[in-house]
Amino acid sequence: MCADKIVVGLAGMPGSGKSLVVETSRELGYDIVVMGDVIREEALKRGLESTPQNVGKVMLQLRREGGNAVVAEKCIPKIESQASIKVLVDGLRSLYEVDAFKACFSKFSLVAVHASPEARFNRLFSRRRSDDPSGWEVFRDRDMRELSVGLGSVIAMAEQMIVNDNSVKEIKLKVVESLRRIEEKWMK
Repeated sequence: MCADKIVVGLAGMPGSGKSLVVETSRELGYDIVVMGDVIREEALKRGLESTPQNVGKVMLQLRREGGNAVVAEKCIPKIESQASIKVLVDGLRSLYEVDAFKACFSKFSLVAVHASPEARFNRLFSRRRSDDPSGWEVFRDRDMRELSVGLGSVIAMAEQMIVNDNSVKEIKLKVVESLRRIEEKWMK
């Protein structure tokens, strides 16, 4: 076992509202580790621009080169080095990653956030991050790539499901309640 921390894994399709969960978690004293940062860092090391296509290619290459749990394994030292005993890990995409975290952290819980494809596309298209889609086809291709590595299975196995179809205030209340239940479970 690794460090004695409450580790909450967060999964959701691109644009589902993970960043809102991250923001609320941070407000509640959680340190944050973003799995996508590992992939973006690797893309930069390989001299690639951070486009949806390049980030997606690097994600798949990393898994081919280092195994299905490689991104989680690269995140474990980052989690261990966090100051807080509560850490949220943003961006789980496969059950291999879930298993890697469970093997290392005995107080691991999995949360998923869900929103409709239309709502997700509109959010991503308007936020304009470098790896966000420029159109529906790019969005759909990214969704299919994410699902191909097992993201749908991770979402299906989540202990807590946050449906992001209300106001920001209502979603934040759902996040607070989900994290409260997780903390109660592990602090018994």
